[in-house]
Amino acid sequence: MSETPYPLHTALSLAASGVPVLPLRRGKVPFGNCSACVDNTCGRRPNMKTPGPCRCPGVCHAWAAATTEPAVIVSPAWAAAWRRAVCVGYHPGGAGLTVVDLDDSDAIAWARAALPATRTVPTTRGQHWIYRGAMASRNAVRPGVDIKSTMSYARYLGPGTGTMADLPDAVRALAVKGPSPVRPATVAVPAGAGGGECPHRTRAYLERGIAMAEQRITEASSAVHATVYRTFLAVLSTHGRCGCLTDTHVARLFTAAQSKGETARHCTDAWTNARTTLGL
Repeated sequence: MSETPYPLHTALSLAASGVPVLPLRRGKVPFGNCSACVDNTCGRRPNMKTPGPCRCPGVCHAWAAATTEPAVIVSPAWAAAWRRAVCVGYHPGGAGLTVVDLDDSDAIAWARAALPATRTVPTTRGQHWIYRGAMASRNAVRPGVDIKSTMSYARYLGPGTGTMADLPDAVRALAVKGPSPVRPATVAVPAGAGGGECPHRTRAYLERGIAMAEQRITEASSAVHATVYRTFLAVLSTHGRCGCLTDTHVARLFTAAQSKGETARHCTDAWTNARTTLGL
């Protein structure tokens, strides 16, 4: 299976081998949900962060849109997406695979010393190491290293070289012992803020605000970076000095941003820049 100038051809070839695929637009990010599926509402139960069963014919829900069905891949509903696609994404966990995404030379050097050799695919700045076996995905398990498997997608960059090895315990341990993919900056609680209680907003107001911020991010169909930053700025301008924001609230915002293709590093940078702008 070699990459061709036509993403659809590559997608059909991958699907025929049992790898669920989806189109990726400029920026290597999935297409946004359609209006009927905004905020992953279709099939979603209360308090769920991931989409439930969806009968939408469109290219929705990022990694959850990935499919091996040729009829879906070439359907009219997907046609517009393929015309705009710049590359093919795939759902590693759906194919029983795990991708260790090594972002730079230091990460590659670490992998060579710490992990068993396996199939390797060159990327723009580093390498993808692909193992046989699925696990939970997690970003930033160590500097320059992400794990992409279930509930995640990776860019297809070719078949790679080397023999694919079984997923080792050393990789599984990274998701357990590694740092959280969400690394929110600490919001200082000013003196007199009521011990962390928001002095001028009710908890219901805060929850509605966070939910609206999540929706604003997940509905973004373009300028995702700018939308994430502006949303973080809006949340912090209202609640950043109150002490009412918790790590859980910030994690929800980071998760929404990562569902649109943002990395943990981009989320952290946007959050830090927003705090700096507001003098927090």
